[in-house]
Amino acid sequence: MDVAFTCGTDFGTQQSTFCSARTFESLYAPYYRRVNDWVHANTPWKTFKHSCGAVEPFLGRFIDAGFDVINPVQCSAAGMDPCLLKKKYGAHLVFWGGGVDTQRTLPFGTPKQVRAEVLERCRTFAPGGGFVFNAVHNVQANTPVENIAAMLAAVKEYNEAKTAV
Repeated sequence: MDVAFTCGTDFGTQQSTFCSARTFESLYAPYYRRVNDWVHANTPWKTFKHSCGAVEPFLGRFIDAGFDVINPVQCSAAGMDPCLLKKKYGAHLVFWGGGVDTQRTLPFGTPKQVRAEVLERCRTFAPGGGFVFNAVHNVQANTPVENIAAMLAAVKEYNEAKTAV
């Protein structure tokens, strides 16, 4: 998939959005709509919106502004339940990330916990398409190598099981 990264502004904290919906609609949405409309009219690319945090209240607004992809999908933030996100927005957004929590599970969990979370997220986000596996955010330096290996092995396990069916 070819994508245009048009904006990296974060709109979420761990608990809520950074600004009101009214502020987003008046200050940001018109610009995003113009840029995304141009990209869609002049290229075959999808548009990619990066925003960490509890942005579920803005996902519909991101879609209305023309974004096709959301990253990182911070499932540990308030209101970012993977099942809800897939059900409510899965027909309209590609989820690029959300595969394993990089604040808790990946750096501090066991390889078994990492595997379980990766498989659960793949089973939630992947059916019907619209999922690019990636960790929620950057893998930190203190992350055990065994956990990174468990993450990669779990993705491989999911993909092999899916293709065997």
